[in-house]
Amino acid sequence: MKKSQRRRALTALCVLFVGLVAGCGLQSASGAVLEARPGAIGHYDSLKDVKLTVAAKDFTEQLILGNMFSTVLAAAGADVTNLTNIPGSFGARHAMTSGQANVSPEYTGTGWINYLGNENPVKGEEAQYLAVKDADAKNGLSWLPPAPMDDTYAFAIRESEAQRLGISKLSDLTKLSKADLTFCVESEFANRNDGFVPMLKTYGLTREQLGRVTNLDTGVIYTATADGQCNFGEVFTTDGRIPGLKLQVLEDDKAFFPHYNLSAVVNSDVLAEHPELAEIFGQLSPKLTNEVMLDLNAKVDTDGADPAIVARDWLVKEGLLT
Repeated sequence: MKKSQRRRALTALCVLFVGLVAGCGLQSASGAVLEARPGAIGHYDSLKDVKLTVAAKDFTEQLILGNMFSTVLAAAGADVTNLTNIPGSFGARHAMTSGQANVSPEYTGTGWINYLGNENPVKGEEAQYLAVKDADAKNGLSWLPPAPMDDTYAFAIRESEAQRLGISKLSDLTKLSKADLTFCVESEFANRNDGFVPMLKTYGLTREQLGRVTNLDTGVIYTATADGQCNFGEVFTTDGRIPGLKLQVLEDDKAFFPHYNLSAVVNSDVLAEHPELAEIFGQLSPKLTNEVMLDLNAKVDTDGADPAIVARDWLVKEGLLT
């Protein structure tokens, strides 16, 4: 299933999965939590015998983050069950709302648009976070302060072609000829109200001013852009294939795209009993930038490394754990 579908659409698979969850309960998809000792994130006696279950989705970034959350919480003293690798956004959401999980790495835009059903995003990272935090509180879920990383839509171009054309941001597109304005996009993105056509309008372009526009699956877009089948490919800003394929993300200098900042979401009752969880994630989240996630995702997508090991090695390298 495409990453955008996992994040932004309730598919038949997700409906089926939720039904199965309700009927028989989730099982750990990734197994063991890797062992590590406290570092800058210390050990909390108050977490001894506290059972925490982490729910994360089944694409690379979430595999890394779910294992990262699990390893951190276990090192801090909790009894952790790792439910990383749940199929689809709505499967992970159901695990949280049903009480089968109580901690999850989530994205502010996903919460606001998909889970809470708002058609339009909120402008500004902080405003989007506060909106979803306040709205989801009624569902018994607390969104902790977000990380700098913002895994949103973007357009990327080959580094060599960006240099040849002299462009670095989306507003530069108006300088180009029709022949150079070739795009690869997902069919869903091409028809979204926060997608391709409104983006063009924001940046002073119309569909008629463009050259070839090709609809492709998400994964194919990255290689098609790298191979020169189109100049501009629709990507996600923290995808590990971007550095691996020597692509350059164009700056969204008019702030068109919604914000998808990472936040640790915690069951509100659990957080009230253990406010130290906010302290733990307060040390982790500020270190998770787009640059960090690009590097970690590339280790998995390009180098073939194990997501759990990538997560633990980074935590140790940063001194958060030992």
